[in-house]
Amino acid sequence: MVRHKAAAAQGTAGERRPSPRPRTLLGQTFLLIALLLILTLGIWSQIFRYFQEPARARDVAQMVVSVVNLTRTALINADLERRMDLLIELAALEGIRIYPAEASDELMPLPDTRPMRLLTADVRRQLGEHTRFATRWKSLDGFWVSFRLDPDDAHDEYWVMLPPERIDSPDNLNWLGWGSGALLAALVGAYLIVAHISAPLRQLAGAARLVGQGERPPPLLDNGAEEIAVVARAFNQMAGNLARMDEDRALILAGVSHDLRTPLARLRLGIEMSGAPESEVSAMVTDIEEMDRIIGQFLDFGRGDPQESPHPTDLAQLAREVSEPYRLRGVNIRLDAPEPVIAPARALSIRRALANLIDNALRYAEGNTGLDLKVDRADGFACIELADRGPGIPEHEVERLRQPFTRLEQARSNTKGAGLGLAIVDRVMRAHRGRLDLLARPGGGLRAVLCLPLPESVGEHDRMHPVTNGDRQKS
Repeated sequence: MVRHKAAAAQGTAGERRPSPRPRTLLGQTFLLIALLLILTLGIWSQIFRYFQEPARARDVAQMVVSVVNLTRTALINADLERRMDLLIELAALEGIRIYPAEASDELMPLPDTRPMRLLTADVRRQLGEHTRFATRWKSLDGFWVSFRLDPDDAHDEYWVMLPPERIDSPDNLNWLGWGSGALLAALVGAYLIVAHISAPLRQLAGAARLVGQGERPPPLLDNGAEEIAVVARAFNQMAGNLARMDEDRALILAGVSHDLRTPLARLRLGIEMSGAPESEVSAMVTDIEEMDRIIGQFLDFGRGDPQESPHPTDLAQLAREVSEPYRLRGVNIRLDAPEPVIAPARALSIRRALANLIDNALRYAEGNTGLDLKVDRADGFACIELADRGPGIPEHEVERLRQPFTRLEQARSNTKGAGLGLAIVDRVMRAHRGRLDLLARPGGGLRAVLCLPLPESVGEHDRMHPVTNGDRQKS
């Protein structure tokens, strides 16, 4: 129960703090490559701008100087009466406006950027240090440059305005479009490459999942890249070895069952026909039955996960059928199952697990006021609960007793058994993506609860408690 609550708390905490990073290899690798490409494109754009801006500034400066020189020459050579007509014609045809400079002019300086600093420095170098610049003259926005008809006459000064589109780089948007297109093509290529790499890994994960479920997957293709092919061949060899080990184990278990139980049956028959006192015969038969039960537990534990597929099962009816033979033998089992409880289960495995719990309770309860069996639903699980009035299990011993060949050293140390009963039940519940809860019963005793996930909670439970092949072998 403590483990379940901790796992549930971890799952809730995980839901509260979802990680923004992709969980799949495809997503993580693609995100890394995308960030690398974007960073590389950004660096290259800055390098391009850094080396392109001086050349662009020189070209624009040369154009500005040419316009200013041509305008000065036209004004110098034009008659005073025709200067106004010349200014009007330049504004109409070329978009160039020329106004006399005055001391009261309201100016707005150019933005302090590297391209503007390069441009103004080059223009001032060619036109003279007296050249001034502005981005607004009075209420008119544009690129304003001052010039003098006579370099030595500060009073004969003019402002010339060039349209902003002549100063701004017309290729910025085109370059951005081409750069975005190249980035998009690189991202598509990166996605295809990563998808090609991750596809064999997804197939390997699917095959490993089948192995973890006790099935034999089809052989993986080993005709891809050398690194992936080596892994595929190694996995195929491992899957084949596991299949052969399962076959050998089944053969050995069949032989053990026959070679051990047949002599026990002959021994029991001989004891019953020996004519010994009934009390001695009963004691020896009880010992033989205990030996047969222990052999059965070893065989159950050695068989591993059953090959039976889960089917919708009425757990209330199953509990009724399992408890009926015990009731006929005089065991006081009180069943509380008022309505059907349907859950996907391997019926044979659940029967064996419930029978193990009942046998376990009968040995440890030692005739104390019967057993209580209840079937119900709780928190997305279908639960079969068996409660006894035996000595119970201390909370700190619960996890240890789930392991095979372990027994309680104090209250239950005088009880016969191999210490496999709870281990078998725990493994059966793991195979069902469920759990076995061992809880203290109020008033004394033990509550053993088999919890099977209902269909709507199976997906969430798989994410929180995935069953791996390592878990299967351990359990």
